Amino acid sequence: MRGTEQPRVSVIGLGYIGLPTAAIIARAGMPVTGTDVSQNVVDTINRGEIHIEEVDLDGLVQGVVQRGLLKASLDIAPADVFVIAVPTPFLKDGQHTPDDSYVLEAARHVSKVLKPGDTVILESTSPVGTTEKMRDLIAEMRTDLAMPGLTSGTPDISIAYCPERVLPGRILEELTNNDRSIGGITPRCARKALAFYKRFVRGTCVTTDSRSAEMTKLVENAYRDVNIAFANELSMVADAMDMDVWEVIRLANRHPRVNILQPGPGVGGHCIAVDPWFIVHGAPEQAQMIRTARQVNDAKIHHVIAEASELVEANPDVSVACLGLAFKANIDDFRESPARLVAASLARRFGDQIHVVEPYAAELPLEFEGTGASGIDIDTALEDCGILIVLVDHDVFKSVPLAERADKIVYDTRGIWPDQPKGR
Repeated sequence: MRGTEQPRVSVIGLGYIGLPTAAIIARAGMPVTGTDVSQNVVDTINRGEIHIEEVDLDGLVQGVVQRGLLKASLDIAPADVFVIAVPTPFLKDGQHTPDDSYVLEAARHVSKVLKPGDTVILESTSPVGTTEKMRDLIAEMRTDLAMPGLTSGTPDISIAYCPERVLPGRILEELTNNDRSIGGITPRCARKALAFYKRFVRGTCVTTDSRSAEMTKLVENAYRDVNIAFANELSMVADAMDMDVWEVIRLANRHPRVNILQPGPGVGGHCIAVDPWFIVHGAPEQAQMIRTARQVNDAKIHHVIAEASELVEANPDVSVACLGLAFKANIDDFRESPARLVAASLARRFGDQIHVVEPYAAELPLEFEGTGASGIDIDTALEDCGILIVLVDHDVFKSVPLAERADKIVYDTRGIWPDQPKGR
């Protein structure tokens, strides 16, 4: 990869981050091969179509596929730069233990096609030390290559960590314009990765070491989690004291140095609801506030379930509409969604009394099967349901005027209808 010559890029993992990243790189003129374990995902992308919901992604993917700059495959192809964007979930041990097996499996496959001069970049949100662990695995598999940090001479390949920091619904814009923290195993590795990101990132790219970059990503999401926990705890305190939390927050935020976030039914998504536990796992005795914030936000989900259940029990003959399943507004991402957990819990308990409105889902998730709950649209909900439980602040819900809901019993966990009559 010299001068203005465009490097060949391999993106491993074509999900909510991997596919937009691959498309953005391809738009910059670099030929990209995206790899995924799903044949359906591969076929969909090669038709110039997308399997996820994201603003403007469909047109971008269609364009770069038609130009021959992006193709998908089940197999990792040789390249100059490898970008790993695979999931990092928990182990199923009930202890929130990070599962790095997807990252290491991707690294194992990448190692088979590496050549001197290549760069491997991990983008998956990971526990501190994962990039070095990935390096060690590659070193075991490719003893013919000198590894950064393990050789006294010039390494044959470069390895770095560079997390995304994007907001669903604005991913393409933020992948391009947000600043990036690029952590290399060595400064040389960081410079190699920097040269790659400067080809398509307009934001400031800052170089550091891999462990600092890994921790930075976790800290960013833990910071958000702690602040949301304050708002969610405040909402539960307000419920206990029979107060309007939205009014209290509105007034408190008039202080020039106070900026309380808005509460909700909990915290979801594969970032804020997950990443703080990686810090807790790394330093369990020290990460007390971070652990407590996670517990508060999880407790808010169960608080909402209890409050909603009490409301439904008091009105046994009234149909209920749960508004929303996604973890945030105007997207189709249901990962770790508190709304999904609340709605499913109510469906299991109250059966066909429960209906679900989710404009970004063609059908209800598997956990609703056999419950008797049904999926309906917002118009049907307003016509047939006497109880509305707001779980997601989708724009289509915000747009419902007071005249269409004034006679409804409303439990608004998002505060989207401040004009709703009290007791309704």
